[in-house]
Amino acid sequence: MTDASANNVTRLLQSRSFVELGARERARALLDAGSFRELLDPFDRVTSPWLSKQGIVTQADDGVVVAKGTIDGQPAVITAIEGAFQGGSMGEVGGAKIAGSLELAAEDNRNGIPTRAVLLLETGGVRLQEANLGLAAIAEIQAAIVELREHQPVIGVVAGSVGCFGGMGIAAGLCSYLVATREARIGLNGPQVIEQEAGIEEYDSRDRPFIWSLTGGEQRHASGLVDSYVADDSDAFRAELHKLFAQGKPAQPRSRRHAWFLQRLTDADTREQLDAAGVRALYQGDAQ
Repeated sequence: MTDASANNVTRLLQSRSFVELGARERARALLDAGSFRELLDPFDRVTSPWLSKQGIVTQADDGVVVAKGTIDGQPAVITAIEGAFQGGSMGEVGGAKIAGSLELAAEDNRNGIPTRAVLLLETGGVRLQEANLGLAAIAEIQAAIVELREHQPVIGVVAGSVGCFGGMGIAAGLCSYLVATREARIGLNGPQVIEQEAGIEEYDSRDRPFIWSLTGGEQRHASGLVDSYVADDSDAFRAELHKLFAQGKPAQPRSRRHAWFLQRLTDADTREQLDAAGVRALYQGDAQ
């Protein structure tokens, strides 16, 4: 075995998967050591008032973890969605926790406290059992991101295979920077929804290689819809956050370049189904 191969094996053995961590552990892994402090933790019993009425077992934190701490010694808040609970769906309580934390971070910045924000997005979008309440919460989250990003970069992270879809997919697009792994998926409508509406010939939700080739993290990064593409390693994620915060706010948020992206969609020939290479060719170009 060469020295390079040996080093690669050593790094692999020492790596710690980020994707395999739960929401709480992910937040803890990204904050400075010893700075993690959870707000409205499970002992506060802030649960959804609607799930139990439909015979659905609730979760004491409603699937959303809000953690305060520091990143590089600077005040930070991390909101982490637990994809294993109700598919990471957004309801009234979980959505309010995220929106409220971002609004308080914006207030901190207005008061001279430079609070950063990271959103760990593992969500299928609105919780169908809470319908309009979930949609209203997502709208508040989106407004809070836009407000806060005027003061500090807001970084969205999509790591696991649950991905980020629906209204929260729009929230991801509003972030100052978006970080993804190979396992991640990002989009507006999920594969099953597209298949239901357009037919299996258009979009086969069971064809995993096809799905990831179009909405996976690697493809989204190559298409300019994701800023950073990282390996599934907690240290790699932490290093990437440090780098992005050090860069400061982007000169122009991606959402302010809507005209350029709309033109790309206008240029797409929908008479034939685009493959991964076609999507990349569509988006790669002069993005200024």
